[in-house]
Amino acid sequence: MNHVTLQTVVPNFTAVATNSAVLQLQDYLGQNVLLYFYPKDNTSGCTKQAQDYRDYNAQFNALNTVILGVSRDSLRSHHNFKEKQGLPFDLISDSDEVLCQLFDVIKQKNMYGKQVRGIERSTFLINDKGVLVQEWRKVKVPNHVVSMLDFLKAM
Repeated sequence: MNHVTLQTVVPNFTAVATNSAVLQLQDYLGQNVLLYFYPKDNTSGCTKQAQDYRDYNAQFNALNTVILGVSRDSLRSHHNFKEKQGLPFDLISDSDEVLCQLFDVIKQKNMYGKQVRGIERSTFLINDKGVLVQEWRKVKVPNHVVSMLDFLKAM
């Protein structure tokens, strides 16, 4: 499978998200899409990241940007996580790793001294024409959301 690269159009994809929504990337043409990949619902880093997006969601909306979170968790897990955290955006269940492969975020990671396959925390910004304009890999949660807002404001 080919991976997306900067400054190219992201192929249209269909994904299942919370609220039983079937999303297609092409439905968001005319808006920026901030697609963030995270390892697992209800873990400390992922919860803090989701809360940051929640708390700044209105500012992203004001910049014509939709937020979509992606992990391999089930829809049920996503629904519970979304409800518990009061998230105003959808979470995509990528249990078959189609999006993870497209964006090349599945990596070998060290977990308690063992090698495991997992999602490398990453964020991708797709512009209103469907072009991947920026990617952030190996994301550290603190201040990440603010730096993305700054990038969007400068665009």
